Amino acid sequence: MRLSRYFLPVLKENPSEAQIVSHRLMLRAGMIKQSSAGIYSWLPLGFKVLRKIENIVHEEQQRAGHMPMLMPTIQSADLWRESGRYDDYGEEMLRMKDRHGRDMLFTPTAEEMITDIFRVHVGSYKDLPLTMYQIQWKFRDEVRPRFGVMRGREFYMKDGYNFDLTKEDALHAYNRHLVSYLRTYERMGLQAIPMRADSGPIGGDDTHEFLVLADTGESEVFYDSAVTDLTFGDRDIDYDNVEQCAGVMQEFTTKYARTDETHDEALFNEVPEERRKTARGIEVGQIFYFGTKYSDAMKATVQGPDGKPVPVHMGSHGIGVSRLLGAIIEASHDENGIIWPEGVTPYHCGIVNLKQGDEEADTACEALYKSITALGLEPLYDDRKERAGGKFATMDLIGLPWRITVGPRGLKNGVVELTSRRTGESEEMNPDAAVAKIAEIYANH
Repeated sequence: MRLSRYFLPVLKENPSEAQIVSHRLMLRAGMIKQSSAGIYSWLPLGFKVLRKIENIVHEEQQRAGHMPMLMPTIQSADLWRESGRYDDYGEEMLRMKDRHGRDMLFTPTAEEMITDIFRVHVGSYKDLPLTMYQIQWKFRDEVRPRFGVMRGREFYMKDGYNFDLTKEDALHAYNRHLVSYLRTYERMGLQAIPMRADSGPIGGDDTHEFLVLADTGESEVFYDSAVTDLTFGDRDIDYDNVEQCAGVMQEFTTKYARTDETHDEALFNEVPEERRKTARGIEVGQIFYFGTKYSDAMKATVQGPDGKPVPVHMGSHGIGVSRLLGAIIEASHDENGIIWPEGVTPYHCGIVNLKQGDEEADTACEALYKSITALGLEPLYDDRKERAGGKFATMDLIGLPWRITVGPRGLKNGVVELTSRRTGESEEMNPDAAVAKIAEIYANH
């Protein structure tokens, strides 16, 4: 993409309404525009990162054997009355009537709808286990929406639902989701710590939240610092292997890590004092096992091995896709702007022409642009007739991980400059070597 043709409405000043870093930088970088309180338009740069995050979630869900689908954003209130949650959910639910006077709602979550789909189409234990998921817009009418996409009213979310014959099978689905989530977050350059949490209006006794440590986090967290040493890495996981998934679950959850809602001071004090840490955390996902809560209420049964009807055991599993974008910025930025991890960057590198209109510089930039594009990568070429300082400021603000700087002086010596956004370190090399280096960096992303 050529920046002269791109819609990137960057702001030079910090917006007064932005209280946290991610909100401020997303507005300044031209990624979003507020439509109304807690509701945003996603502009091209923001939408591109949102799609990168969404694609990683899709890939890891399907790697774990989960099937994508799509359900409506508008649901009938009758399903929620059947489960008993219509009145219990509270004022966060946006309720409405259609033209025929029927009660409807904008979905905050979809346990009822997926259970209805299941009970209509699945009748035998032989069709289990079954896990389906969607990535869809949700709406929760927050009293005080704030912090940009971190706590908006409209948000983009992956919600998945498992159906199993027994509790043991459902707990394997729970562990399988934990493993897939760990891989998902690491691919985005995040360390998300699973913490035992409260189930809230979803229900159930078993639930873990995944939190990214950040000063602006909404939750206070208490943890054993040893958990921050754990990485998922490039493990070869067989998601059908019960023992292997349970082993990863034990590895990542046996050390103390809890939100303020479930904090146990006595257990925390058993952790060696030097490893007891408190911080703030941003929730980026949650997994639940709630047994037969919905299948009992909505009569979602299958014929068991003995021919008798059996209520299925269920769980639900969410990842805040739009919230993740804000969390990544909170965890990865400096005073000049965003620093995107390679896995989610909107463009793989920036090309800065220091002297637009100079024949040699223009030719070199065009060659770099074509060579990188030919590799299947996406460069962002700043071909504007803008001063060099303004071009560097824009690249720093939008946070592309790598920048190739091209100018007449360097070209006289046959070199361009490759700069890391994260470290600020630069290296001079010939243009072909710069292209090869970019290709090497992204070979595993």
